Amino acid sequence: MFTVSNQFNLTNSHDCLVIGLFNKPSGLEGVVGEADKLFDGQLTELIKSGDISTRKKEVSKIHTFGKTGARKIYFVGLGHEKEYKFETLRDAFGRLFKTAKKEKWTEAAVLLDTFTSDSVEINDAAHALGEAFPMATYEFAGYKQKSNEPEKHIESLTVYSADGEGDVEAALEVGYVFGKGTNSARTLVNTPGNLLTATDMAGYALKLAEKYEFEAEILEKEEMEKLGMGALLAVNQGSAEPPKMIVLKYQGKEEWNDVIGLVGKGITFDTGGYSIKTKAGIVGMKSDMGGAAAVLGAMEIIGELKPERNVVAVIPSTDNMISGTAFKPDDVITSMSGKTIEVLNTDAEGRLVLADAMTYAKHHGANYLVDIATLTGGVITALGLHTSGALTNNEEFFEQVLEASYESGEPIWRLPLFERDIERVRGSKIADLNNSPGAEGHAIMGGAFVGEFAEGTPWVHLDIAGTATTNKEYDLGPAGATGVMARTLALLVERFETEEDEK
Repeated sequence: MFTVSNQFNLTNSHDCLVIGLFNKPSGLEGVVGEADKLFDGQLTELIKSGDISTRKKEVSKIHTFGKTGARKIYFVGLGHEKEYKFETLRDAFGRLFKTAKKEKWTEAAVLLDTFTSDSVEINDAAHALGEAFPMATYEFAGYKQKSNEPEKHIESLTVYSADGEGDVEAALEVGYVFGKGTNSARTLVNTPGNLLTATDMAGYALKLAEKYEFEAEILEKEEMEKLGMGALLAVNQGSAEPPKMIVLKYQGKEEWNDVIGLVGKGITFDTGGYSIKTKAGIVGMKSDMGGAAAVLGAMEIIGELKPERNVVAVIPSTDNMISGTAFKPDDVITSMSGKTIEVLNTDAEGRLVLADAMTYAKHHGANYLVDIATLTGGVITALGLHTSGALTNNEEFFEQVLEASYESGEPIWRLPLFERDIERVRGSKIADLNNSPGAEGHAIMGGAFVGEFAEGTPWVHLDIAGTATTNKEYDLGPAGATGVMARTLALLVERFETEEDEK
């Protein structure tokens, strides 16, 4: 996909040439200054008139009329250099590649050095480019009848840098892997529930295991019954589709220790059960496995990059349906941990399947736990559609998750978790826990319930109900699934440090 070279000249032949452009009062410098001379100072005039914009993320195009080897030059506005950040660059590349898709580029060259500054080094720029390219051009194929006309897309991208190959090429490839893993998560979330059952998701996980040599385990219903996974089995009671407990293990260290457990909610469609959703609220519930998709996307990235860490991914998967055998409000069920649960709301099913998955992740040796789920509408009320909610029982572990999230451009905000919140979850008169203490602090209650099954293991809960999908196109993707947290989880694993590492 990428060809890296340090042999740039304005006479090099390309269909499209991409140049970064800061808003600098000192005038045009370097390659842009050289190009301006070839155009007899007209680039300066076009910038003054606003026909070429230096505003951040704005893309401007000129035809060269044979004055350079490139047929067209695309300038990407980067704004003022003192305000320039990695996230700005990643979004700017996203805007560029959306333009490329619309204009059906097949070949292009990027002058990567023009996108660097004191705050964004060349390898950061390469990573941003590699990550933005697949994400911004992503499109869910869908199920419409296809046109016979072949689709045009970028087949080759030449990246020019004075640093040449080596680190730049590696950074491009790593960024590309992160982008592709995010896209894989998006496709899973976008797939309709009748085409992505728990069995289908298990099959997908097995293909990942085969490709990346993960150890895999798929628990069937009978095995879950023997292990006492009453919470997951209760949610599955109303379904004609069998449940699956999906486990993938990646061992990047000699000893199976310091294991990071990634636990993703895999509800392939959620009716709400007998606490049924409204006719408007039920549409889009194919996305209720966004947590599972994020974990599988992260595992793809981990499989490609092979960090020296140990990871166990656990995904409890079923749909939540209504039938004569479905579980009901007032039922009492027993989880794998032995804790009993009074069911007050069958639409609070995600926390139930996560309960058994958390316990099973610890069974596989997880020393740290991150659960990720489209868990509550309450998190949308609290934080809106651009920020994921978080809870934790461990400050040091949370800081590492937080750092990974911001580096990934997937911000999280920590919600409070006090003893009185935990007491509300423990407030049942007939069981150890209840699964829905009330609407007040709904997002906190959902996370607090899941935290009961961490049982002292360092744990972070991520609620992505507001961020797993979007109704609007944005710089790094189309409307639909976002693939949120796939990159955050992968970065967490890649950068993770234990107390022993820090010594």
